[in-house]
Order: sequence, then structure tokens, then C-alpha cells
Amino acid sequence: MPITVTDYLDVISSWCFWSEPTWAELKKRYDGRVEFQWKIALLDKSGLPTSREQEGWFYQRSGMIMRSPFMLSTDWYDPNLPEWLAPNCVAEAAKDFGFTDDRIRFALAHAALRDGKQVGDWKVSAKVGAEAGGIDTGKLLESARSPEIEQRVRASTAEFGALQINQRPAFVMDTEIGDRAVFSGVVKLEPLARTLDSMLDDAAAYAAHKAHFGDAPKS
Repeated sequence: MPITVTDYLDVISSWCFWSEPTWAELKKRYDGRVEFQWKIALLDKSGLPTSREQEGWFYQRSGMIMRSPFMLSTDWYDPNLPEWLAPNCVAEAAKDFGFTDDRIRFALAHAALRDGKQVGDWKVSAKVGAEAGGIDTGKLLESARSPEIEQRVRASTAEFGALQINQRPAFVMDTEIGDRAVFSGVVKLEPLARTLDSMLDDAAAYAAHKAHFGDAPKS
């Protein structure tokens, strides 16, 4: 019984950044037993700060909550942007170059939140992504700015909206039999791991029942 975990995120979200160690540990712990994927869920005005000072306050709070030995940089922030298409579209476009893992999007997040680079600039984001993946910068930029990539980003953002939650990251766990668990804004490992363990236990029980009794009667 396949289990899929989908991480809905915005590349420049600090809370998504803080969740990365948990995401990495989940992928390591359940390698070969659970399928992992990520999708873009763009932050809109309701989820973005209105000033660099406000952004810094949020970073102080989240950094303290996560017991971080460093504070995130606010140098990348531009209050005039209603959303951050460039880094998110670059991360999405990199999938078409074979990078469905986390390295490109994490490089973009690091460039913004740690190094303060202006990732709202398409050329800056494309350069960061290209260097992280060894991709031609021009080709990556062209793909990222295409209508097809924006459409994919808008579609996955709409998927997130349909969940009727508003916190990113959102971890959505689905099983083949229709069971679903949704964690909105949860970044600690323990509750996520416990839920996956329970789902895997159910999967083993279903497999054992099928081995003994086969498929359900058609009528």
C-alpha cells in the first residue's frame, strides 16, 4: 500500500526553511517505504510581512522557537513584491532538468534567508539555481519564466488552497486506501514520524489480510 508525503512550501518561507532538517530525516528514515515529493504553495499578501522590520521580528521569534544559533537575514526582502514568483518558478523549472530532489530549492532558500541575495530578481534566482545544479543559466531562466511553469506553480498553490489550511509547510500524507493526514505548520519530527509509523502498520495489516484472503468479493 503506497504512502505518499507531499510537502507544500514556498521557497522563501522561513518556517519552511526551519522544517528542512525534519524533511531530510523523514526521507532518510522512511527511504524505500514512503514516496516523498514537494509542491509549491505560493505565499500571498496575507502570509507575507509588510516591512523588513516586521520580517526581522518574525525571524527573531521563529529562530528562538527553533533554538537556532543564527538569525536569518532580511536583506533579500522587498516589500513591493506581492508574491515571490522568481525563486519558486526557478525551483519548479529545475524539475524539468532532472532536479526533483531538494537541492535547487534549498539553494535558493539559503541564498535568500542566509546570504540575503535578491532572489526576487529572476536573473539572481536563475543564477543561484543554475550553479546549484550545474544547469545552463539561460536555459533555466527561460524555462522558469515560461507560462507553463507559472501555470504549474499556480495549480499546486490552488491544490494547497483546496486543503483549507494556510500554514506552510504543510505535510500531507496519503495512502492507497484513501487515508489522509494533514499537518499544517508542524515542523517537529515526532508527530510526523508517529503518523507515518501508524500508516505503515496499517499497510502491513492490509497486506497480510490480502495474502490470506485475497481481494474483496465483487458483490
